[in-house]
Amino acid sequence: MIDYDVLVVGAGPAGATAAVAARRAGASVLLLDRSSFPRDKTCGDGIAPHVLDVLAGLGVHDIAAGYEPVRSLSLETPDGVAAGELRRPDYTIPRYVLDARIVDAAVGAGAELRRHTVRSVRVEADRVVVDDTIAAKVLIGADGAGSVVRRSLGHRPNQGRHLAVAMRGYVPFPGLTDQRIVTSGPRWPAYAWAFPIGDGTANVGYGEVMRGRPLSRTHLLDRMADLLPEIDIADVTRLRAHHLPLSTSRPPLGAGRVVLVGDAHSLINPFTGEGIFYAVLSGSLAGHAAAVTPAHAARAHATALRRRLGRHLRHSAAAAWLARTPAVIQAAVRAAGADRRVFDSIVELGLGDGLLQPRTLGRIARELTVRPEQARPFVHGGGR
Repeated sequence: MIDYDVLVVGAGPAGATAAVAARRAGASVLLLDRSSFPRDKTCGDGIAPHVLDVLAGLGVHDIAAGYEPVRSLSLETPDGVAAGELRRPDYTIPRYVLDARIVDAAVGAGAELRRHTVRSVRVEADRVVVDDTIAAKVLIGADGAGSVVRRSLGHRPNQGRHLAVAMRGYVPFPGLTDQRIVTSGPRWPAYAWAFPIGDGTANVGYGEVMRGRPLSRTHLLDRMADLLPEIDIADVTRLRAHHLPLSTSRPPLGAGRVVLVGDAHSLINPFTGEGIFYAVLSGSLAGHAAAVTPAHAARAHATALRRRLGRHLRHSAAAAWLARTPAVIQAAVRAAGADRRVFDSIVELGLGDGLLQPRTLGRIARELTVRPEQARPFVHGGGR
């Protein structure tokens, strides 16, 4: 027997979006998650406008209702600052709100939501069976960095240089109006962030590539305090840490009737650690592929994802490789502070689906050839 057309494991942004997309295409959908919603999730909570675009394309609106747009961003290094108005505003939406809203949209579209912890996956000729009790034509694995679905396909977890760890918390931060990203010279690749929620508090955190060694809670808090001296670490609440499987090492996207999306497919921007846009986009494409071509869902999804995001993923990986040293990232920030188009290009590459533009590379190369100077804050319409 086949109980559902599409079974989605994991109801985060990737899985819930996949459920919406599959329902829009006419499939019956069961959405499983080990938690009940709303539930918290370790994240910076920064939501790029691209996320809202994908969801709006599926008929899901008002995801950002009640949250003020964040209209500016500052990129800070030990060498200087580049700050400017964003071409399109971002939002800071806590994940316990964002995820629950997308789940509600999936249920509203007709998906069935069930709390269940998946322990086993068995692939058969015409179906996929979970825990010997639930069968579907297609299984979408959206169960995060430690994906059970991914392991069932025989893929090893990311290790060493392909993992980062980030710690996040919430703190009073009156007066903060822009999203701040503060890079760390001594521990690069690493940065702290402070994203205003709009109610006088901010999501603050620190993330660092592990390089094959564990990073302690004390280390993460100390680095957060060093890079964000305006806050009192003693006032930070709801501290949580998690691993980020950087997309410099992605497993195969799936096989046959099994598809991986979001963190389960290591779809994390290796340049910035952003993953919500990748999650909802891959979920949308996978849900449609699962509903339309169930026997070849993985192949159809791989084709669609490559067409939509392949070039960007290559460029973001190249950007992460170029930015392995503090000198390059400092040159990039100086270039962004001097040239509006470079600023926009770097933001789009790190938070959306942008590319490494020739102008951006040229300005960074130019900055690398001169003695570093304190970058002047960028003002819309200014720059050299």
